[in-house]
Parts: sequence; C-alpha cells; structure tokens
Amino acid sequence: MDKARLRRDLQEQLAEMTPQQRSAKSHAACQRLIETAEFQKASVVMMYLSLPHEVDTSEAILHAWQMEKAVVVPKVSWEQRHMIPVRIHSLETGISTGISGLRNPVTGEPIPPEEIDLVVAPALGFDRRGNRLGRGGSYYDRFFANPALPASRCGFAFAEQVVDSVPAIEHDEPVDFLVTDEEVLYFNHRKGV
Repeated sequence: MDKARLRRDLQEQLAEMTPQQRSAKSHAACQRLIETAEFQKASVVMMYLSLPHEVDTSEAILHAWQMEKAVVVPKVSWEQRHMIPVRIHSLETGISTGISGLRNPVTGEPIPPEEIDLVVAPALGFDRRGNRLGRGGSYYDRFFANPALPASRCGFAFAEQVVDSVPAIEHDEPVDFLVTDEEVLYFNHRKGV
C-alpha cells in the first residue's frame, strides 16, 4: 500500500474514535510511557503538543514536570521547514493554535539537541519494525538525522495506528521503541543506543 492511501486509511480510523475512547487510550499510553526506563532516566524529555486525533501527551508532560524533568516541545519553523526544540513550563500559556489545529510554542528557551535524552514522536502510523508514517513534511526525519542528537527515539501512538508495514525509503528515520495504549515494542536499528 502506498503512503498516501495508508495516510487516508489511518486518518479515517482515528476520526472514528470517540472522545471517551481517545481519553482512556491516551491515559493508558501515557502510563506505559512513564513506566519505561528511557522516560524514568531522562533529564530532558522532548514531547509534542497533541493534535485533536493524536494520543494526548498532557498527562506524560505533567508527570515529567512532577519528576523535575525539563520538558521540550518542537517549535515548527514553517519557512525553514524544521523544528526547534524549546523548553516549556506550561500547557496553558505561551502556545498558539494554528488553523490545522497544530499547537506551537510562542515562547520558550531553545534547547540544543545534544541535551535531549528522549524524543517522543507522533506519526499517523508505525509498523512493528519501528518505521513511522508521518504527515508528509519530514520534520521528524530531518530532526532525527541530526548527528548531534543522542536521544532515544520513542514512537507514541494508539494501538490502532500500528500496521503491518510502513513503506520506508532511505531518508526515513525509524524509532528505537514504540509505546501504545496496549504495548511497548523495542527495535534494534542504531548501534550504541
């Protein structure tokens, strides 16, 4: 199946989920993430500000703050087509919401990639080999390709977003492990991680 068709199928599936299902599944996924060794030992965690149909990361972000971790989120630069990791201290202030529903921090101190211990990344879909199907902008692929980024890469999704196979090409960057509301899967892609 090609990427465009797979994206459409996954978007339709996510749209069918009720708010109650999304909330319960987000809670379960956040609990699984918080329990991972990677989350527990990370000092600086890069999360994402969820779109309406994505796993809600709020619970994991709040838990990270309770554990006195620094929380970083991507600030998307549309003109330069890349993400800048910035530290945030609130989910209520300093964040704007675009037409697409994408929440972007307006303020926040930029954090060098080399200081990030764990990156929790969304996608429309993942397969059981760690390949991710993003929304087509390659923002995370470019971010993960940075040789200065030592962080573990965690895919974060609902169980319904795990498919048999995601078409992957050379510049597609896989994740090291995947957390859903039902399971945690580890992959062995990169040496030294």
